[in-house]
Amino acid sequence: MRIRFVILAIVALLLSASRPLDAQDIKVIKFNSLEKIMNANAAEVQVINFWATWCAPCIKELPLFEALNKQNDSGIKVTLISMDFADQVGRVKEFAKRRNLTTEILLLDEIDYNAWIDKVDPSWSGAIPATLVINPVNGKRKFVEKELKEGELEAIIASVK
Repeated sequence: MRIRFVILAIVALLLSASRPLDAQDIKVIKFNSLEKIMNANAAEVQVINFWATWCAPCIKELPLFEALNKQNDSGIKVTLISMDFADQVGRVKEFAKRRNLTTEILLLDEIDYNAWIDKVDPSWSGAIPATLVINPVNGKRKFVEKELKEGELEAIIASVK
């Protein structure tokens, strides 16, 4: 009887571990919430990536941010800012679920790009993918408007430390 209970417990544990992750909750935000992230008085380096589900170069570089997030480096906070339309939040959730993304995703609901793009970085044309890395401790910032290749993200982070 005891062996049967142990076997059932092991089977239940294995089945629950193999279940796909539920879709993460993706908040729809306005620029003022993003601005709070960018201006956070934290000890962590902020890595903020602007992307969209319809952007092939964005999708290609997402594994770099996911790997950085999974390193569990307490000195780095990664946030993915989706540029999809707010009424497509379900599409973004499904995309994140299919790709098993665990990095925090926020969907920016601001269609007047000219009102806020310069506040992210004056050099930004508005093209994506784009990445902003901020070190709140020393005030250093680095903005890159292109698809990142392996090793480039780490170099950008190192440049603000």
